[in-house]
Amino acid sequence: MPRIKPFKALRPAEGSAARVASVPYDVVSRDEALALAAGNDDSFLHVIRPDIDLPANADAYGDGIYEKALENLSAFRDRGTLVQDPAPALFLYQQTMDGKSQCGVVACCHLDDYENNLILKHEFTRPVKENDRTRHLLTLRANTGPVFLTYRNDGSIDSLVDTAKASQPLEDFVSSDGVAHTIWKIDQTDAMVTAFEQVPQFYIADGHHRAASALRARQELKQNTSDHTGDEGYNWFLTVLFPSDQLNILPYNRIVADTNGLTETELFEQLSVAGKVRSTDSKSPQSAGCIHFYYGGSWYELEFKSEIDQSPSVVKQLDVAMLETRILAPIFGIGDVRTDPRIDFVGGIRGPEELEKQVDSGDWAIAFSMYPTSIDQLMAVSDAGQVMPPKSTWFEPKLRSGLFTHLLD
Repeated sequence: MPRIKPFKALRPAEGSAARVASVPYDVVSRDEALALAAGNDDSFLHVIRPDIDLPANADAYGDGIYEKALENLSAFRDRGTLVQDPAPALFLYQQTMDGKSQCGVVACCHLDDYENNLILKHEFTRPVKENDRTRHLLTLRANTGPVFLTYRNDGSIDSLVDTAKASQPLEDFVSSDGVAHTIWKIDQTDAMVTAFEQVPQFYIADGHHRAASALRARQELKQNTSDHTGDEGYNWFLTVLFPSDQLNILPYNRIVADTNGLTETELFEQLSVAGKVRSTDSKSPQSAGCIHFYYGGSWYELEFKSEIDQSPSVVKQLDVAMLETRILAPIFGIGDVRTDPRIDFVGGIRGPEELEKQVDSGDWAIAFSMYPTSIDQLMAVSDAGQVMPPKSTWFEPKLRSGLFTHLLD
């Protein structure tokens, strides 16, 4: 069974959590991060997006980026913005958005369990992002953002969570986007660790790059440790574990830069091979098996044709997979969405209006609006040992960075 472990968290000083907490590093551009951190020296974006403190033309993966991140983290600690707890602990982290709450256990998980598939994956990672987070982690010697894990509901854990929530919260604030964040310390630590020992596997919901980079960092640090025991700080990585029935998945949409040399007539002829195409006033599909796309100032619906497939692959039935195999590869010539610069991804929280904006700007030729992948599909793919296309799920609300940091030393 996968393990959880309490840890000596580096946390915001009393009364400063709202100023410190930031969105994850990978959901905002540099300009967006710069705007969010404006006038706030305590924003954790200075640690996870240190490019906002460097010139706009600075190399995004140059030495200066990681040196600035370390400098900023050290400054946070020196001035008392972040303070390390004296003893290991577990926490609850609850987020409430639009009246719906998700409450997870903040703990460290062991990288052996990740490597041995007790913590199941559903995506491949993009090399450039994995390289970036590995170097960031090794330079700071800290997990600065949690990996978002889920598990099938367990009554014993639910009972312990309810007990912990009856106590006075450590933090309770509302971020600028209207999401409420509440944190409790778990007093029944041993009982919670024991309860999770009955959970057969965890699933990565969000944070594949953070998990993969933690493993790579562990491998490097292990090589430089002569008396490695397996319990050093670098063997564990920061996580928040949520029961699966509380999670909210939004679509992860796609934009493509050009039509691969096809005229409008040729494009629609080829799209009609993949499915039935019709004009629509709706910007988002209402059911699985359909995608909507924005092209030339108008919205269209494409209903995928049913195909007889004897393959046992559960992945092939996902809309994001059918988009790749029936449209992106054969029509647009995009073979690997992880590396092809002609495609990009737009989180569902930005809405289909963002797709219109990108295409109308002239920088992108066509946008695809998706129906969200379900949590049951995610777990089915993971259970089968298969892999979804990259960026198949967008979880919301996003876990804030800066509320918990796990130091490797």
